[in-house]
Amino acid sequence: MQKIQLLDHDTIDKIAAGEVVERPSSVVKELVENSMDAGADSVTVEIKDGGISMIRITDNGCGIDKTQVDNAFVRHATSKIRNISDLSRISSLGFRGEALSSIAAVAKVEMITKTKESLLGVRLLLEGADNKETEEVGAPEGTTIIVRNLFFNTPVRRKFLKQPATEGGYVSDLMEHMALSHPDISFKYIINGQIRFHTTGSGDLKEIIYRIYGRDIAGEVLPLSCEGPGMKIMGFLGKPTINRANRNYENYFVNRRFVKSGLVSKAIEEGYKGYLMQHKYPFTVLHFDLDTETIDVNVHPTKMDIRFTNGAAFFDFTAKAIAGALSQKEMIPEVVLAAEPQDIEPVKKDVPEPFEEKRLRESKVAESMEYRAKEQKMQDFMQNPVWSRVIGEGKKEKSDENENLPANPNPQNDTGVTKEPFQMELFEEKILTKEAKAGYNILGQIFDTYWLIGYQDQLLIMDQHAAHEKVKYEKLIAALRKKEIVSQLINPPLIVTLGGRQENLYLEYASVFERLGFEIESFGGNEYAIRAVPADLYGCNEKELFEEIMDELMSGPVRGTVSVIEEKIASMSCKAAVKGNMRMNAAEAEALIDQLLTLDNPYHCPHGRPTLIAMTKYELEKKFKRIV
Repeated sequence: MQKIQLLDHDTIDKIAAGEVVERPSSVVKELVENSMDAGADSVTVEIKDGGISMIRITDNGCGIDKTQVDNAFVRHATSKIRNISDLSRISSLGFRGEALSSIAAVAKVEMITKTKESLLGVRLLLEGADNKETEEVGAPEGTTIIVRNLFFNTPVRRKFLKQPATEGGYVSDLMEHMALSHPDISFKYIINGQIRFHTTGSGDLKEIIYRIYGRDIAGEVLPLSCEGPGMKIMGFLGKPTINRANRNYENYFVNRRFVKSGLVSKAIEEGYKGYLMQHKYPFTVLHFDLDTETIDVNVHPTKMDIRFTNGAAFFDFTAKAIAGALSQKEMIPEVVLAAEPQDIEPVKKDVPEPFEEKRLRESKVAESMEYRAKEQKMQDFMQNPVWSRVIGEGKKEKSDENENLPANPNPQNDTGVTKEPFQMELFEEKILTKEAKAGYNILGQIFDTYWLIGYQDQLLIMDQHAAHEKVKYEKLIAALRKKEIVSQLINPPLIVTLGGRQENLYLEYASVFERLGFEIESFGGNEYAIRAVPADLYGCNEKELFEEIMDELMSGPVRGTVSVIEEKIASMSCKAAVKGNMRMNAAEAEALIDQLLTLDNPYHCPHGRPTLIAMTKYELEKKFKRIV
């Protein structure tokens, strides 16, 4: 039998760190929460290389007394609670006393802190939880913690980190939620020396929404404020017009703590029931103030989970409050000329950066020199050709087989010669073949959606949207494979606002988007200008298309392959396909059939719906009781 032995403290700390410190964003979360618990109203967060090489958190909170500095990094040492009874009425964000010790166990940590009463501050240097140096230094009131070389002593953990851009995306996403959870605190967030965003700390939640999500979303939100027994809800609800394909835009905070809860999400979606289509999710920024004795936040070391003592009451109150707020507003979309937004008031608080003046001066000089040295890219955006350029390594002239279905399809090419569609013989029933087409009798269109075609002893019914979608999908996929994508310029360009994680995800795959026919440039801050899109997808609400692609990429792992992104974009071909309830003439329907015949599998659209169904003469005669 194996001998039972006690683990040493170093091993215990590293095991505990595995629960608290998952990635750089975990470190930022714990340290920023400590800053807020210390009463700070200004916090600066700076990261480099996604937070892997450096994280710096500076606040103007109460600081730590020099006699207590050593205790701060002892496991389960905390100033937030005193005994077990305090767990039932937790009002602080942190309380477990694990964060600092866990971070110090897997990184090189430097802390400089000073209280208001002290003349000098204290500088503490730790490496893998070992105290390397302690000295008195001059410092402003507050605390600065610098975390370097995360997981330097646990290589197994380090190798599971993502690329710096991906890890930085998680930190950016976290910081956006921190700013939304505490609009009364001024946050400055810096990535690799560049300011990502800077909030004023004015307490105006809508200002934070504007800074993070942009003007379009900030202009489409409704205020919500209601109070019930033991709970209060305040915040903003997005109008149904700004719904998304996943829950990433459902922002909610319980007692100013950012959490993820299936119960809260379901309650929000229940309130929106009747306003959104299936598999669409709303935009919300909601603050729930609840009696601390009705919730349990001590569920997991990350404190991201939460339990309710009376979940049913919370669900009903939330759903009814949201439904009531939505019902008070006329939800008919209006087409108006939007006025220019008023300038957001300037930042009113000086965010503490006690050791950064020299770095900032040098950074500004470097930026100025780089700007002067960089050749400016000139582009004539007044021109509006239908086919502007070919993206890819080789530029080839398009063959007849790669032509797009025109607005008024014609079964003849430019030379007036009927095209010869080709289809692999994969199916036993040869309905969609060149030989069979000679026997087609196009009878007409019904419901402005379906085409009736007589063929031998069958009645064929073609869904024009599904058929056109399949044609566009296969042509786009083929063009992607051959690098023959053609771009269509958009004039004026479309401006989109990307959240932190979205922006890092886009930057990671920017070259892929370019290859696929998108031309996107930075427009300042977290805004980007879409100047061109794949020509096959032109005219299909390009902005919504791009947002849906980003939502799809954020919904699950991309697996790092270009083909996955290609498939996601090609699957959006339905956006540009002719819709149901659109009238077509017989020539257009015949041209669509011709293009359908060229496909390997013309029988189903990319989503699996049939493009064509058939009813035999025998079935019709049974329906009319000619055959009993």
